[in-house]
Amino acid sequence: MTKPPLTIHLAAPRGFCAGVDRAIKIVEMALQKWGAPVYVRHEIVHNKFVVDGLRAKGAVFVEELGDCPDDRPVIFSAHGVAKSVPAEAERREMIYVDATCPLVSKVHIEAERHSDNGLQIVMIGHAGHPETIGTMGQLPEGEVVLVETEEDVATISVRDPNKLAFVTQTTLSVDDTIGIVAALQNRFPNIVGPHKEDICYATTNRQEAVKAIAPKVDAILVVGAPNSSNSRRLVEVGANNGCAYSQLVQRATEIDWRALEGVGSVGITAGASAPEVLVNEVIDAFRERFDVSVEQVETAVERVNFKVPRVLRDLDA
Repeated sequence: MTKPPLTIHLAAPRGFCAGVDRAIKIVEMALQKWGAPVYVRHEIVHNKFVVDGLRAKGAVFVEELGDCPDDRPVIFSAHGVAKSVPAEAERREMIYVDATCPLVSKVHIEAERHSDNGLQIVMIGHAGHPETIGTMGQLPEGEVVLVETEEDVATISVRDPNKLAFVTQTTLSVDDTIGIVAALQNRFPNIVGPHKEDICYATTNRQEAVKAIAPKVDAILVVGAPNSSNSRRLVEVGANNGCAYSQLVQRATEIDWRALEGVGSVGITAGASAPEVLVNEVIDAFRERFDVSVEQVETAVERVNFKVPRVLRDLDA
């Protein structure tokens, strides 16, 4: 039987960002240096395939520091942690390595600097997300107020409307955040913003690539995890920019083929914590059903690279 033709528009950039690359490398190098088990507080990055791969090598993933023994190294995830976490590790005299993405650390430093200058912080982010918890946990209770939507801006209560600064989670929708920032500036004209946008380069680049593809395709598949903020935002960006159908899948086995009946073109991208092997798996699944031609749509070239912490650099040499 002849396979129907299908054009895949493959987004570039897609998949791993420099912060995710660094975090995974930290776990692998820690296992090399100290042997198994090495404990990791929370998923190092939001991807089951990656986490399972590291678990097979000897990483033990736990929810809290209390689940770790004192005598084994522990790694903090790329999303960042509240200040109380390393403080507790030091109190217990544990070996710990902080795999927080440097771009998340930048937001932490920014929040502290504003606080030192007497400003209360408004954080634009998602309640309960590890990055939001980590950023809010840089400062004492009450010093950071969370807003998730434009509507939230109208209802927050602050100490002094003239002494405010805002920071954002690094993985938000660029377009949604513009609206929230505008609402904040409208209600609090003196609010101070970051010198440079907090939403990270990788989030922005992946969203721009989806915007370029969305009007050309019948459907978009985002390879990523349901608990990955940046992956979920890519689904929304596709839907908001002219693509009638967007689907988030962790693996090729999750593709809803019935929803793709009759399509002639599909966009494929991957969230910042999804490895390329899973993208290839999805493309192979399409090749089994369609006569596929692949066109890469490149909107940016990424050359960012982050060093691993000093405690592991002797291995890198």
